[in-house]
Amino acid sequence: MDGFKMVKGMEQVQRRALSSIDQNITGALLRRSGSVNKREYRGKDDVCNKKSALEERPDGIETVGLNVLQDTKNQIQFTVNPGSLDDIEIADVEESEDDNDVTVPIFVKQTEAVIDKTEGMDIEMEAPITDIDCSDSNHPLAVVEYVDDIHAYYKKTEVSSCVSPNYMERQFDINEKMRAILIDWLIEVHYKFELMEETLFLTVNLIDRFLERCTVIRKKLQLVGMAAMLLACKYEEVSVPIVEDFVLISDKAYTRKDVLDMEKLMVNTLQFNMSVPTPYVFMRRFLKAAHSEKKLDFLSFFLVELCMVEYETLKFHPSLLAAAAIYTAQCSLWQIRTWTKTSEWHTKYTEEQLLECSKLMVTYHQKAGSGKLKGVHRKYSSYKFGYAAKTEPALFLLDL
Repeated sequence: MDGFKMVKGMEQVQRRALSSIDQNITGALLRRSGSVNKREYRGKDDVCNKKSALEERPDGIETVGLNVLQDTKNQIQFTVNPGSLDDIEIADVEESEDDNDVTVPIFVKQTEAVIDKTEGMDIEMEAPITDIDCSDSNHPLAVVEYVDDIHAYYKKTEVSSCVSPNYMERQFDINEKMRAILIDWLIEVHYKFELMEETLFLTVNLIDRFLERCTVIRKKLQLVGMAAMLLACKYEEVSVPIVEDFVLISDKAYTRKDVLDMEKLMVNTLQFNMSVPTPYVFMRRFLKAAHSEKKLDFLSFFLVELCMVEYETLKFHPSLLAAAAIYTAQCSLWQIRTWTKTSEWHTKYTEEQLLECSKLMVTYHQKAGSGKLKGVHRKYSSYKFGYAAKTEPALFLLDL
């Protein structure tokens, strides 16, 4: 028993000794903590490592850099007194002289400063120019490798397909109204024959280029239109209507020989030059740039076909007509001005350059169903073309 008591007493002595040692170590650590040299705060330039706490993203929107916040967070050091939370000391933080003030970290103050600076400012996010051909990279008929060169060539040579905007002054027996009646009728014939879209645009181009070079009497004007459509069908169509079909639609006003003779005269006058860029080739490319859907397709073609009937639109290049039709159609569908950077890049036209032609299209759209020439309106009032003619025109463009 005496041995047991002695051992027990030794354990108590050891415990008291260890307790004293722990207190001494803790006290020493606490005393040393009071003598730790805090790093001197050199300002936000030191914290940000020669970088601003704001990093500019490529789209121009300023956001707080996460890496800067993380670096600043790592520079905060804590010295904790195990006995109380009141002894917490934070290095690299501005300490207020007033004990009642709340200590705020530097990066929080920088963020608040940015918010104050940008408050009330309108930040516009503009979509970048997109690659409209990436989805067709495996499509051989899309010729992605050459499509930009092809359309650059179209843009360069489109002047060759244009005619003088006042060529009708040299015609002594026909005028602009007769031309409009002819083209409006041909649009209905084209629709009845279910021909390709390219055929209609080439037909109108052949008529204008021929009338610019040759004077025609009014009795032969319809024959010119029939011969032009026959040539366009031979150039564009797989299945070509026969000559008798054209004789029939003219109510036999002309014979087969009349049609063939006019066809010969036309190709010789135009020197067999059929490969010209019409608005159609630009329409397809520009609609792709606009990420078009069926409604926009139908409405754009409705507007550009209205322009084909009007003689005064001959002053616009085919590419401009195509771009303006798409721009006007977008404004009509959404009732806001819409022209993306992608569309501007591929069309090479700004919104301001399109406004003159676009305003004319709005007026044509507005009166399409009320005038005497309703061929285009009837065509695009059908289910096949999505009732595009019934879309409300973008009248707000007329006030610009």
